[in-house]
Amino acid sequence: MAEDLVLDTAIRDWVLIPLTVVMILIGILRYFVSKLMQSQQTPDAKVVKEGQVVVRARNLRAGANFIPAKSFRARRAYFSNEENGLLHVPKGQGQNPQAQMFSDPNMAMDMMKKNLSMIIPQTLTFAWVNFFFSGFVAAKIPFPLTQRFRSMLQNGIDLSTVDVSYVSSRSWYFLNLFGLRGLFSLILGEENAMDDTQRMMQMGGFGFDPTKIDTAKVVLTGIDGYCHWGYTAL
Repeated sequence: MAEDLVLDTAIRDWVLIPLTVVMILIGILRYFVSKLMQSQQTPDAKVVKEGQVVVRARNLRAGANFIPAKSFRARRAYFSNEENGLLHVPKGQGQNPQAQMFSDPNMAMDMMKKNLSMIIPQTLTFAWVNFFFSGFVAAKIPFPLTQRFRSMLQNGIDLSTVDVSYVSSRSWYFLNLFGLRGLFSLILGEENAMDDTQRMMQMGGFGFDPTKIDTAKVVLTGIDGYCHWGYTAL
């Protein structure tokens, strides 16, 4: 039978609260350090032009029912024509994000700086937590959990008689590491809040964010498959 523990208030004052505050401050500091380490790059005129074309195509898709069908067909051909359409990319000429990163030394250097700004603080913080706070039962979750959560919530505590709802200090560190995105979005803004899970996914993809998709291809598909209100067949 699982035992109920009485947590000392000193653990809350000297383990739980300091660990949480340090993780928040490290996340904020890491954001500003990465901003300082990021090199200032001149925007590429070709990239800016392509982005403006995508915006125009998206506006055409959104406001298609407010223009005549003939005008819509003409504008759709202007964007999606296979010969000279602005959004049409011939096969074999699409840019590979990974190849583009290796061909641009500035992009590779920025990616390396971002990775270092994540790896070094994580390594030092984990060593600090493992040295000073190892073996503490820091908190208790106010609802029952199954035995599958024991390895996740009680990392560093080898006691099978302790209830699963108790959280060790090392597990509390990992919960803060991967679960502070909502707080960072309030402090830094939604566009600047990125948790460590997304950073690790970017590192595994050599700088390519798997959550991003080819916007131009999606807009092109939406325009080609859209049926205007003035006619029923494309």
